[in-house]
Amino acid sequence: MNFTQSNENKVQIPVVIIGGGQAGLTVSWYLQKKGIEHVVLERHQKFHSWRENRWDSFCLVTPNWQCKLPNFPYQGDDPNGFMLKDEIVEYLDGFAESFDPPICENVEVKKVSKTEDGYDVLTSDGGWQCEQVVIATGGYDAPIVPRYAENLNPSIMQMHSKDYRRPNQIPEGASLIVGTGQSGVQIMEDLVRDGRKVHLAVGPAPRSPRKYRGRDATDWLYDMGHYDITIAEHPDPHKALSQTNHYMSGRDGGKEIDLRRFVVESDISLYGSLSDMSGSKLNFLPDLRKNLDDADTSYLGIRNVIDEYISRENISAPEEAPFVKLWQPDAETTEVDAEELGITSVIWSIGFRPNYDWIDADVFDQHGRPVYNRGICDLPGFYFIGLGWLNKWGSGRFLSIDEDGRYLADHIEKSLSQDAVVAAE
Repeated sequence: MNFTQSNENKVQIPVVIIGGGQAGLTVSWYLQKKGIEHVVLERHQKFHSWRENRWDSFCLVTPNWQCKLPNFPYQGDDPNGFMLKDEIVEYLDGFAESFDPPICENVEVKKVSKTEDGYDVLTSDGGWQCEQVVIATGGYDAPIVPRYAENLNPSIMQMHSKDYRRPNQIPEGASLIVGTGQSGVQIMEDLVRDGRKVHLAVGPAPRSPRKYRGRDATDWLYDMGHYDITIAEHPDPHKALSQTNHYMSGRDGGKEIDLRRFVVESDISLYGSLSDMSGSKLNFLPDLRKNLDDADTSYLGIRNVIDEYISRENISAPEEAPFVKLWQPDAETTEVDAEELGITSVIWSIGFRPNYDWIDADVFDQHGRPVYNRGICDLPGFYFIGLGWLNKWGSGRFLSIDEDGRYLADHIEKSLSQDAVVAAE
């Protein structure tokens, strides 16, 4: 569906969805099914972050069977595998083609403002007026790079994981990767496989088993009801909301990432959290041993709950060998010289921050974080979707987005004025 508008005349429409990723289009699918007129505004092309913000060898770390978009489950023949980047985009494009959403691409939303009877949405292509607005832009707007990065010798190239695509982007020589979330460890492996020397600043990210006792760990956790726990039921909501994702890999059919093993089997060097840099000097906190141990504690904790479930349910499953720490740091290295080590590049993999500066509505707390209950704000007609732990662990992933989208669409239908709901075709 194509919309036209001018800067002088705002288009009236019941619902505006901002963001054309899987979250925004999931809400669109349900609104279309209900016959509710709406528009999806996307500043790039639909599913832009999947097309443009992932490296070439990127693949899912959750099994394909967890891809459950509305009326469009995973379409391939490898439900226990892990789709590569191009396969993910193909799956998402297939979902969009299945219902032809009313999306306007290459339209940037400049401002969303509360009005007396709804919301004004100012875009690069004119304005819209709506009763209700759904923010589906995700939380990955601004790449995080610390201020002290400005002090690094400019001869050393710096890149954020958002811009990494393949090893040949990186100059010859060693690389320092900062951060051990999903991006950091997978880019680390990508460079190691290319024969590069890698130095890794290890942060506090936890890690997870991949295959355990005959099945993928996520399969066990799903059967145990782990993914059905809501943020309201979680024993430590703050930890759930603030913790970095567990690192593991879907590459080569899926495997766990044990950094100690990489030290033993590959030519990588580990340090604690990066704390400062000046010229060619790099400074690290003395927390490498703690961060490795904490990651293993998380890893063993998941193994233990699976063991308990197997025992409690009297399930026949193969035994696993006890976990062994293959390597321990002899000492904590707190300063190195990048030039002496031949480090010619730094890849920042410490995450993103959302940017909501364009939203002029009372939906944030004192720290600028959106406040909602299952995506529904106290301000009538204002919603968020696609954020981690919006309701469950899978809210920011493929697993629970269908449930979240359906819930918001039901609420939108009940909240709209009667003349805003049109008969479904």
